[in-house]
Amino acid sequence: MKLYLDTSAPETILKLDDKEYRYPFANDLAEKLLKFIKDKLAENDYTWQDITEIEFMSGPGSFTGLRIGACLVNTLAHELKIPLYDHEGKKHDQIIPNYGHAANISKPVK
Repeated sequence: MKLYLDTSAPETILKLDDKEYRYPFANDLAEKLLKFIKDKLAENDYTWQDITEIEFMSGPGSFTGLRIGACLVNTLAHELKIPLYDHEGKKHDQIIPNYGHAANISKPVK
């Protein structure tokens, strides 16, 4: 079963083969994303081991959303020993998010 994940926008998109789920996590993405995926797997009688490949929308998009999503898919692909692809179909050992522009780092307050 193929897992597709897009965390680049305020509404997260998860696909398990042809079934699509959307959820507006807002500021709860880091806290709730893994449980959301686990629950959707269970709803479809899947386990983590049923995932045979992962595709990730690597950007551009939300800095925080892409970082959280990339961390999750990189970990899953590594631990499950399955292929990992970006949204253009290119295979990766590890996804590096494409933010669309350089990071905007503000000066320290001190």
